[in-house]
Order: sequence, then structure tokens, then C-alpha cells
Amino acid sequence: MGVAEVRPIAAPYVATPACGVAIRDRLKGPTAQDETVLRLVAAHLSALASKDLAVRCRDGLAHGADRWAARKRELTGESSARWAGAITKTSHDQWALARRGQLAHLQTLEAGIATITHRLSLPVGQKGAKGGPGGYRSRQEWFAKSRRLRVLTDRLTAVRADWQGGRVRVVRGGKRLAGMRHHLKAAGLEEHEWRARWQAARWFLQADGEAGKRYGNETIRVRPDGQVSIRLPTPLAHLANAPHGRYVLATRVRFAHRGTEWADRVHADRAVAYRIHLDAERGRWYLTASWHTPPAPAIPLQAALTHGVIGVDTNADHLAAWRLDTHGNPIGNPRRFSYDLAGSADHRDAQVRHALTQLLTWAKSCGVKAIAIEDLDFQGEKTREKHGRRKKFRQLISGLPTGRLRARLISMAGAAGIAIVAVDPAYTSKWGAQHWQAPLTSQRRPTTQHDAASIAIGRRALGHPIRRRTAPPPAHRSDEHGHRTAQARPGARGREETRPPDTGSCTRCMPSDRGEQAGDQCSQHRSGHTAEQLLLSP
Repeated sequence: MGVAEVRPIAAPYVATPACGVAIRDRLKGPTAQDETVLRLVAAHLSALASKDLAVRCRDGLAHGADRWAARKRELTGESSARWAGAITKTSHDQWALARRGQLAHLQTLEAGIATITHRLSLPVGQKGAKGGPGGYRSRQEWFAKSRRLRVLTDRLTAVRADWQGGRVRVVRGGKRLAGMRHHLKAAGLEEHEWRARWQAARWFLQADGEAGKRYGNETIRVRPDGQVSIRLPTPLAHLANAPHGRYVLATRVRFAHRGTEWADRVHADRAVAYRIHLDAERGRWYLTASWHTPPAPAIPLQAALTHGVIGVDTNADHLAAWRLDTHGNPIGNPRRFSYDLAGSADHRDAQVRHALTQLLTWAKSCGVKAIAIEDLDFQGEKTREKHGRRKKFRQLISGLPTGRLRARLISMAGAAGIAIVAVDPAYTSKWGAQHWQAPLTSQRRPTTQHDAASIAIGRRALGHPIRRRTAPPPAHRSDEHGHRTAQARPGARGREETRPPDTGSCTRCMPSDRGEQAGDQCSQHRSGHTAEQLLLSP
């Protein structure tokens, strides 16, 4: 039987810190006039945004800078130059996002068709090899998959035609919320409740920042004292309560998180983008401020690992973490940070953020400056064609919050001054359970496979092999072949020197290069010892 080949392992690297900041605060206690003005402005700009997005989708691949300028001129008369710029830029970003999603869908269909075609070409019941799947189990499954192949082929033809023609499908407000209209009973909503959410999701009330302008934004202006004012579109200029067609809200904002950083930018007239949105479920208005930060210089990998590392294994319901020193040895007990991904998107995001906050707090208390995490990307691993009947496994990997967790962790760790080291995820769970789970399990410390995987991730980030130090076979423990271990490297100091004996506590607790008899082979108990020869001599 041949030995399975191990794929090449990519080298670990330090993830690039996030270069964007977003903070949010609630608009508490708006007056009836404030809410009326906000709703009117948002509804008016939403109609313009829908019309502009339709024009952008019709242009397709033929869109250019001249067409973009023409779209902006058409919207300027019905709003303003700055509102028109924000609307056209948002429409372009939505089209580009739909274009990327279309390409991902195209690649998924091609991968599924290739898998089905390969399995249909094999005899029924043939087992798969290590590198690929085998044939289908029965003739009935073979027939069902042949029909699915025709369905996927027709679907691929349609998607490829849309891709080549530059046609995309975009739903302002979200496709999921639009489909919920036909399943109100299952969603537990009344029609008026759904319509309130639908309108709030489609409203447009956001403006990009402008460097050099007063307080960093001329359209939605927030003063350092928290006063919020909006530049009204031309058709709604009669609602202004301040000069130059502006409406000043009675409520004020106060950013508790990064408020000092925001105030510094506002005082210096640096660009700050704002977005006002309504949470229809709670009936609350919020204002979100965002801006770009200069990219921080990348920290060298060796400098980040100076004080050890915390290896983190990502799972569907928790993060398994273990601290390792610079030599790759686990310190203390493993830690687990749980989260619940059931419920709304805001709830899931809050759960992930809370777990990451606990992880970073623990890292700072330990003095560790680096966290190692797997560089996961399951976009090509979720298809039903690849894993077939393994429905639970597909649900498991689909439930892992890889993208959201990675983005959140990089952003929060950058603010805390902790580097994120991304490692290759190959064989970490398998080798971690094989080499670390049993030795670290005791009655007081049960070690799970995820805990062992976190050790494997941390050791890979440090550049150490995952396998533990193991004794060589009995036939190779003598000086005839020399000392061999799985952990020692060719350039390690003392690699070819003698080891202290396994029995006794005096020499066992000393390093190999210390002690009076550390390197004296004659001091070990074996036949033909020098002392025996002296006693037996006449």
C-alpha cells in the first residue's frame, strides 16, 4: 500500500491590518418634525437611487466615465451635486458586488458539473481514491445525478450568457427580505410590519466624506458638539430650518467608541462619511460614521512571535484557544470562547464580537503579541456535489463564520496592537488530535480535538513541526545509530549529543549540557562499565 502524499504547506504570514473605521450612535429622542423630514429625504433619494441603479445595470459592460458623468448630471437637478455623486458611486459599487457574486456562482456551477461528470464516468459502486470521489452507490442515484447534470448545465449556460453580456441581478433592500413577502406567516410578520422593514432597507441617506470641507462632510454634517444637520435636496428645500437649505436635527450624537479619534478628524476637517438609517423593528434611528486610516506597516513575523503565540481553532459554536511559548510548548489550560450564531444578523455579529473581545482581553493579560488562526476559505468546499451525502458536514462548514470572524478579528486586533498570523489549515485537526490530544488529557483537564488543533495551529505559526518529541525505535536507541527525534532539527544545538537517562529526577530536571555526568557515557548503567572492570580486576 502506497503512502498518501501530503500537499505542500504554505508559510505563515502576518495579516494586513484593517484600514477602515466605522462607529455608530443612536439618534435619541428625535422630534416628530425630525422624523418626518428624515423619512421624506430618505424616500426621495431612494427613488433616485433605484432609477440610477436600473440605468447602471442596463449599461452593463458599456459603461464608462462619460456615462457616469451623464448619470450624475441627470440626478443633480433633482437633488444636489453631492447627493448625486453619492448615489452614482453607490450604484456602481452595487453593480460591481453583484458582478463578483455572479463570477463566484459561475465557478461553483463549473466545479459541480466537473464533479458529477467525473463520478458518472466511473462504474456504479466503485470506491473513490484518496484524491477524488468514486462512482455513485446505485443505479437510482446515478440516474438522479444525470438529471441534475442537465439542470446544472442549463443553469451554467444562462449564467455564462449573463456574465458575457454584463447583465446582473440586484435587489435594493435584499433578496432575502424581498422573498419574505411571500412567506409572512412563516416569518411571523404582518404585511405592514414587512413593508416598514422593506422601505427602511431601501431608503438612501448616506454621504461620502470630503477632505478640506467644513467638519469633513458638506452633505451630512456633524459638529464636534454632536449637532447633526443635513443638506436637503432641491425639491425639499422648503423644509429647511437653517441657512443654505440645511435642516438641523434637534437630537445630538455622542460617539462613545473612538469618539476622540472622530473628534480629531472633525476638528481638522478630514473626510468622514456618514449614514443615517432606521431600525424598523425597534423604531430607532442610528448614525454611522466611517473613515479610512493610513495602512500600518506590516510587523515582521519573528517580531510578532517574540512573546509566544495563542493558537485559535475556529468552530461553528466556539473558539478553542491555547497559549504557546516561543518553543511551541503549551502553557496553562486551554480556553474556550463560545458564541451562538442563531437569530438575526445583528445578533450573530454581536456574538462574534463578544467572543473576540474576550479572546483579545486574554491575550493582552498574557502579554502575547500574536494570535495564530487558520487561513480558511470554504467557498469551494460547501457544494453538495463535492461531499455528496455528507449533509451534516456541509452544514457544519457552512456555519463557520470564517469571513466575518476574520474581518472582525483583524480589525479589533489591530486596534489592540496584536498581530494576526494566518497559517495553512492543512491537517491541523488531524495531526493535532494524533500527537497532542492524548498526552495533554487528564482527569482534571479533558482535552478535545479542537484544543489539540489550536496547538497545531500555534506551532505552525511559530515554525515548529506539529509532531511531538517521540522516542526512536528500541533498535535505534543505542549509540550505534545516534539519538533521533521527530522534533530536533538539523541545525538545533545539541541535536547529536547524549540525553539524560529516563530514570531519576536529578539529571532529568537539568538541561542536557549541564551536570557533572551529562555527557559521560561511562556513568550510565550498562554492561561493561568502567567501574565493573575495576572491581573485577585481580
